[in-house]
Amino acid sequence: MADGSIVLKSLVEEFVSGLQDSKAKDTAAGVKNGDFTVLQLVEALGLSLTSSQSHTRARGVQLLSEVLQDCFGDLTEKEVEVLIAFYENRLKDHYVITPSVLQGLKTLTKCSTLPPGSAVSILKSLFQDVHVQSLLLADRACVYNMLTNIMETREAGKCFCVVCFAKNINKNSVCGKLIKFFVSTELKSLGADFVFGFVQSMDGERDPRNLLLAFQIAKNIIQRGYDLGKFTEEMFEVTSCYFPIDFSPPPNDPHGITREELIQALRDVLTGTPKFAEFLLPLIIEKLDSDVLSAKLDSLQTLAVCVSRYEHKDLEKFLDGLWTSLRREVFQTSSEKIELAGLAALTTITSCLSRSVLNSDSEDALSTFLDVVLKDCNHHLCEPDLKLVWPSAKLLQAACSASNRASHIITTAVMPALVSQYNNRTECSHRRTLLEVMQRFVQSVKISESSENEERVLSGVCSSLCCVTFSALSETNSSLQVTATSVLTSLARQKGLLSNSQIEQAVDHLTRLLLSDEDDKVSLAVVDCARSLAEVHPTVFITNMIPNLKQIVFSEPMEQVGDSVQHLHPAVRQRCLSMLAAVSTRCSVAKESTPVLLDVLRSTHSGKVGFSTEEAVLTCRSLQRIAEQVEDTEDSGRCFHDVIIPQLLSLALQAALQDKRSSSHQSPLVDEAVLSILVAVISTACSRLQPTLAGQTATRFVSLFLDGDVSFLPDNSFPSHIKLLANQHQDDSWRQSQMVCLLMGCVCSLPRTVEVPQIERLLSELEEMSCTCSHALSYTSAAKCFAGLVNKIPSGDSLDSLLHKTTARVFSELNSEASRVRTQAFTLMVWVGKALLLRYHPTFSALTDKLFLLLDDANLGHVAADGFLLLMSDSTDVLTRSCHADVRIMYRQRFFSENSSKLVQGFNAAPEEKKPNYLKALSNIVNKLPKQVQVTELPALLSLLLQALTFPDQGVQLSTLSCLEPVLADPPPALIQQLEALFNRLLALTSSPAMNVRITTLRCIHALSYFPEQEVLPFRARVLRALAKPLDDKKRLVRMEAVRARGEWFLLGSPGGR
Repeated sequence: MADGSIVLKSLVEEFVSGLQDSKAKDTAAGVKNGDFTVLQLVEALGLSLTSSQSHTRARGVQLLSEVLQDCFGDLTEKEVEVLIAFYENRLKDHYVITPSVLQGLKTLTKCSTLPPGSAVSILKSLFQDVHVQSLLLADRACVYNMLTNIMETREAGKCFCVVCFAKNINKNSVCGKLIKFFVSTELKSLGADFVFGFVQSMDGERDPRNLLLAFQIAKNIIQRGYDLGKFTEEMFEVTSCYFPIDFSPPPNDPHGITREELIQALRDVLTGTPKFAEFLLPLIIEKLDSDVLSAKLDSLQTLAVCVSRYEHKDLEKFLDGLWTSLRREVFQTSSEKIELAGLAALTTITSCLSRSVLNSDSEDALSTFLDVVLKDCNHHLCEPDLKLVWPSAKLLQAACSASNRASHIITTAVMPALVSQYNNRTECSHRRTLLEVMQRFVQSVKISESSENEERVLSGVCSSLCCVTFSALSETNSSLQVTATSVLTSLARQKGLLSNSQIEQAVDHLTRLLLSDEDDKVSLAVVDCARSLAEVHPTVFITNMIPNLKQIVFSEPMEQVGDSVQHLHPAVRQRCLSMLAAVSTRCSVAKESTPVLLDVLRSTHSGKVGFSTEEAVLTCRSLQRIAEQVEDTEDSGRCFHDVIIPQLLSLALQAALQDKRSSSHQSPLVDEAVLSILVAVISTACSRLQPTLAGQTATRFVSLFLDGDVSFLPDNSFPSHIKLLANQHQDDSWRQSQMVCLLMGCVCSLPRTVEVPQIERLLSELEEMSCTCSHALSYTSAAKCFAGLVNKIPSGDSLDSLLHKTTARVFSELNSEASRVRTQAFTLMVWVGKALLLRYHPTFSALTDKLFLLLDDANLGHVAADGFLLLMSDSTDVLTRSCHADVRIMYRQRFFSENSSKLVQGFNAAPEEKKPNYLKALSNIVNKLPKQVQVTELPALLSLLLQALTFPDQGVQLSTLSCLEPVLADPPPALIQQLEALFNRLLALTSSPAMNVRITTLRCIHALSYFPEQEVLPFRARVLRALAKPLDDKKRLVRMEAVRARGEWFLLGSPGGR
């Protein structure tokens, strides 16, 4: 013990007199290890603490405070009590000691053993003996942190000696709440003195870091119910003097404090209590007169927040001033943000007044306020050719959207006048303006949810609104028709407002416009309106529109021209098909619309009605849209599972089995364009099926393609023993083999939790087809289907065995130059490689190495270069996240980092005639990388990319230019160092025979004009001469890019230029 005392005295002496700050850590370690206690440390500091030299006393207190920072968690309540008394006494000492005293007190406020009453004692001493604003920045921050600690520890239910067992009590229990109340009461016993002490401490603070702390303390005082008492105004004044915040952080601010943080912290204080209303609202009115936009915006946003917490009695004295300011800001502002903030504030004020309780002897504050608003705005609505129409309408709409009562008052006063104005006006521009105003009012109406039987806000004017809308739909002006569809959409979304007859009339008008109007804008507006109406009123579309559209689709007049049948109005039929998809968001509607679309495909297949291949494609796209947008329910899933998918399969199979020698009509359903969309329909539908239905669908597809099971197909007149995956050698066998793409659409889109039956046999058949079939669509689809299944197979021995067998066969075919199926084997290898790349499977590296070797192949080299583009690109029909594929993040970056060096080495070692393959592969890889990665990796690859621009292969040129174009917007230093070579290559490509190459080259030259002027100015004359020729290019798009680029280069370095 004596040895410990000697060591302690030595440490104290070295710290105090020897000025060795590191001894504080050694002393703290001794306390932690139990070599001596904190009280023994205080005793050892006796001579230092009683020294006549203030700096010696300061060093002694500093040592004690630094030791406490590491050891405060182990202090007993008695030790804390003694230390607090010591520090409180030291606050009366010389000012050089104060910083260390504050640090010590701040540390003690963190102690869980803080004795009862000690927080009050600390605060009293602090407020009495310390003038906070005379302290340095860090010491002021220490005071604010101390206040925060006290408020948190004294109000968070922390235990102390009287209730030490509280740690084991639930804070939400009765006992826990009593403890919290006891602790809160201890701190709040100071009453308004605590508020006054804080006000004095904060008054004059200017540092933004300390202001954030001070604002948080003020917020806690207000929100936790501290008694502001007679210091309410002082509390407001000491914080509101910073309003509005005009802080601009210095560049590269290490503290990261933003203006937005300060604004939000101050706003939380000013809007925290209605007691500030009498001070805050006049201040906001005053600040709204400012010419500074940021001050106006801050004031309006603060107004919206505070009013949402006030009652109407807090506002009544200031309503006139607030309305005047808001009206001025909306009428006169040139800033959209100010306008939106002003409208939001008006909505909040109206909502606050709407919450007022009406008494028989009290004035209706809401009606009185809205009367003023209507008086100032309503007359402007009668002048649709003047500029104040829209500001007035926006103000009224903002008030209207606040509450159901406000909607009643405003629409009753405004809507009849607007309808009357519309009927009295003859100019289309005026009528359109009035119609747009009415549409905004309908949108802004606040719907009450209190009662189902309550009268609708617009029920009194609904009939006249419908008449106006239907009248506008009957006009010939397209802009008026488009606006009318918006009004109709808004009316339909008001639940229960429109009657069945009005909805039927609306549907009739939409159908008429769909069939008769050739304007694309009107057609799009009609389709959007019909979609919105069908979501709310599906029955009318089922009974009215869909039968009419079906009749039109199948009975459109035709004419005979020579030996062919031509449609008089093909666009009408196409619009009808699009409309059928647009309205089918509800399952009930989809059940009626999809049979029509299936009938179109059936007629297309049979040739009974003259549907073109393009119309068949559009029909399939409509089915795909329905599959994407229809509500996700078991009913809709069963509709696709039981009806749509079997019908599509049946039609496709009939077309595949059709004997072209015995039939003069060639079914369009065997065309690749139609089949690709059918794949999308099946894929989208299967990806959204419920697990049970998905499993049943997979079973049906697999049994059909493996065993020829057609029992689930409608119109079952198919021959037995159909072999869709068998390698047949008849001339028309491709019709059947290409149906494997439909199998891919199903089994590759199912969730990974759905088990595909007979998967080993299925994979074997797919591998066989992909390696032996000669039809491109067939073997490609088989390879993609194989890859899609491999991507989802769980890791394990079965997957490894499958991959080993497949890669062995593929490599064998690729290694044999005499093989006739090398292209098929390559296709399978690339797709399997993509499947493995997406899931980070280790076997992928072997396939990658083989792909690199094939770049030197005489026959497959250029195809191998394109294979890298396939690896890096997103597929559309398989191996996508929407198809539930296993896609890992950043797989492109990983592929590039692992293989870019191989590509460079291969390029350097390759013979001259093979180098274009490597350059094309490199361009394909880099082109698909994120821009940030491109900029990072470009310096190492720049020489190769520039060399790629010299090769005659237009594909290499375009891919390389597409890679360079985004990088030129923010060029790395390595690129600026290669400007001479870059300009030589780009200027030469402006005469390329390929239009896309010329366009992309001109865009790159345009981007170069934004490089540092001193770097590119020497090239100005040469660039201007070279760009003269593209100005006369035969392609308009090329001329347009040349004009843009040459204009920027003319401005470069010119007096008065950019």
